[in-house]
Amino acid sequence: MQVGETQWSAPERKIANNALEIACQRETDALIREVRKGVGELNAIEDLWRLHDFLSARRHYIDGKYDDSEAGIVFVLAGLVKEGWLSMDELDGLDEAKLAKITALNRFF
Repeated sequence: MQVGETQWSAPERKIANNALEIACQRETDALIREVRKGVGELNAIEDLWRLHDFLSARRHYIDGKYDDSEAGIVFVLAGLVKEGWLSMDELDGLDEAKLAKITALNRFF
């Protein structure tokens, strides 16, 4: 069975969706901390526009990153583990084949 053909049970889907929510919240919280830190450095209108551009780009990136389609979720979860937004422990409950795929994909990201 290929990664895109993986079947997800309802409990596994719940685990995966919860993991995506956790990772997204962590990444969003980190972004907020980063912005708060940088806001004190706003001295000119150009700085404000740079902040706007940065936030627009991050929004686009984050909105596209958390794909929960069955065909792509294994890749998303693997990337989130690699980036440190999730741990493998937070994916407990997924079947061994899915966990093995996520672990293997981490070697290539």
